[in-house]
Amino acid sequence: MNQDANQGRPAVNKWLVTVAVMAGTFMEIIDTTVVNVALPHMAGSLSAGVDEATWVLTAYLVSNAVVLPITGWLSALFGRKRFLMLCLALFTVSSMLCGSAPNLASLIVFRVFQGVGGGALQPISQAILLESFPVQERGMAMAVWGIGVVFAPIIGPLLGGWITDNLSWRWAFYINFPIGIFSLIMTALFIFDPDYIKEQKAGSIDYVGLAFLVVGLGCLQVVLDKGEREDWFSSDLITRLTITSITALILLIYWELKTKHPVVDLRLFKERNYAAGVTIMFFFGFVLYGSIMLLPLFLQTLMNYDATLAGWALAYGGIGSLLILPIVGRLTQLIDGRWLVGAGLLINAVAVYLMSLYNTQIDYFTAWFPRFIQGFGLGTTFVSLTTLTMSRISQEKMGNATGIFNLMRNLGGSFGIATATTLLARRGQFHQNRLIEHLTPLDLPFQVWQHRIAEVLPGLPPDWQWWHYKQPMAALYLEVQRQAQMLAFGDDYWFFTLVFLSLLPLVFLMRRAPSPAPGPGMGH
Repeated sequence: MNQDANQGRPAVNKWLVTVAVMAGTFMEIIDTTVVNVALPHMAGSLSAGVDEATWVLTAYLVSNAVVLPITGWLSALFGRKRFLMLCLALFTVSSMLCGSAPNLASLIVFRVFQGVGGGALQPISQAILLESFPVQERGMAMAVWGIGVVFAPIIGPLLGGWITDNLSWRWAFYINFPIGIFSLIMTALFIFDPDYIKEQKAGSIDYVGLAFLVVGLGCLQVVLDKGEREDWFSSDLITRLTITSITALILLIYWELKTKHPVVDLRLFKERNYAAGVTIMFFFGFVLYGSIMLLPLFLQTLMNYDATLAGWALAYGGIGSLLILPIVGRLTQLIDGRWLVGAGLLINAVAVYLMSLYNTQIDYFTAWFPRFIQGFGLGTTFVSLTTLTMSRISQEKMGNATGIFNLMRNLGGSFGIATATTLLARRGQFHQNRLIEHLTPLDLPFQVWQHRIAEVLPGLPPDWQWWHYKQPMAALYLEVQRQAQMLAFGDDYWFFTLVFLSLLPLVFLMRRAPSPAPGPGMGH
């Protein structure tokens, strides 16, 4: 980074800046994973059903999604440091309110405020880091920041399980208080706005664009979160929300491209690297979140592993990422970033393909090893793709760019989870019908099975004969269901493999990151 970008702020060690922005991001991510684990306990404690309690997650996702793309605009409106501290304070205070919520309705309201506070933490952190390091060191900066991002979801489920088992679900929110206070102190001491941020004006408030954004993204997030549970478009609610969302988002795009002071700067997509990078990140999130959702479900429902072992299987992916991130950070300074993105996508494709080969006879090593391999791919892709996507974005537009970038990853994740659950249900039914077709009186294995039952029944009392016939039939049906679900999981993973492979051509539509301009680089 050059001298001009740092004008107007005191010299601060860039690694202290990294710690300052990592802390808030770490808090937001770990809270999300801990709350997911604690959700069933919240439902029971607040006398609500699990379906009702899922609004605790939906409320957060909706408000989070709305804030992400307007991070740059809000930073210009309030000043970036002031806005970051406001978000940290709002997230911390609302976390305490969530922990003390007396009923489900109040908890949902407090989660909306928590989502507003948490939505901007990741994009602002990325914008500050990308600005604080010279161009040639941005890959290493993203790698170090990524270690915090990856470490949080590793310990989150384990911490969430321990808290709910030994304390109370309310501590899933209370644990944010010390991290939030630490983040506020570090931000106050080590984060400063450069001159261009101080001089930047948000312009007149784009109320029309803001309204379209809130309605469009809010309705879309509810559709994706509740669609499968409501059987998609057989539900009037889902149908109406979908129509409303599509209409609002189309109007948003039209309005933002013609207004002088857009709340979301869609003109960023004119830059080829950014457009291709955001598209890749959307589908990257699509497969990442979808595959993460499937693995513990497979291990717990079909393999009868407990939640702890299923959580550790996921954690191995984080361990793989932790191992590769420092290496990739160094490689971004030596190798064309496009090759690193392509390599990361290929590693991911191989890992997900290995998951498509899962069956009900695999051992635990076979279950977690592909996830470990996927961790290498995730770390490689995340660092190199972020660096390459932002390589040609000006400092003034960085806040807007990182906000949209993170929004598309999260939206991709929501689409991925919705697609995975729908595909799992539909393909499970398809395979079950195909398997039942072979269970006919003419099928030899079925005849052998019936013959064995017939040999046992005559020696039993009459009132026992019906029970001993019915139980094996029920067991057979359950096994058919189990095998059908196993095949459906394989179909999901095979589909995700194809998605990863289809992204490879997009990588080489991107241009190589520009070489740093001559001159000394400076820290934040």
